[in-house]
Amino acid sequence: MAAGSHADVGSEALPCPDFGHGEDAGAVSDFPDEPCPENAESRVRISDTNPVREPLRKPVKEEEGAQARAAISDEVFGELLAALGLDPAALPGWWQGWPPRLHVQRWRHELGLTEAEIIETAEASRQEHPEPPDGPKALDRAMQRAAQRKVEDAGRKRRTPKTPPAPAAKPITDLPAFYADLVNSDRYSPVSAISNTMRDAMLARGLVTAERLRERGVR
Repeated sequence: MAAGSHADVGSEALPCPDFGHGEDAGAVSDFPDEPCPENAESRVRISDTNPVREPLRKPVKEEEGAQARAAISDEVFGELLAALGLDPAALPGWWQGWPPRLHVQRWRHELGLTEAEIIETAEASRQEHPEPPDGPKALDRAMQRAAQRKVEDAGRKRRTPKTPPAPAAKPITDLPAFYADLVNSDRYSPVSAISNTMRDAMLARGLVTAERLRERGVR
């Protein structure tokens, strides 16, 4: 091909990396000034289109510690330590951090004990054992027994028969006897309550005397 031909001009204007000039004619640059016309896309590095990185998740232990603090308040945990005779300023290792709080939380969620019942059971355990427990796990038996007693007490309450209702008052069938008892007593008896018919019925049966009726204002 003759020098200065159209092919030579095109190759000098847009050199392909495979046929570039110079000593490093065979090297392919990561970022060429003018990419090869035939393979332009393959020669251009595509930068990261999503520079935003997702935040790293908290470690599992840190998340569990946050859950324990949220579930068992510092006040309740402090009351438990006081019930066990432990000094919060000098706690043994097995009572420090979030693991003991998670353990206390299981007493509540799995055994169904309230916070007050947990503290009450802890106080009772110290009456049986002179030394504080070596960690919350040492209280598991006591908490399980407390939960069992709670279930048994609830069962007994369900089985206890209800108090039978008081018997209904019997209807008054003998009115003359009822009013005669009222007249003969010192209880208040309105005069208008005894009609002439009732007066005659009481006198006819000898339940009252005419004198007693007059004393009570019945004519």
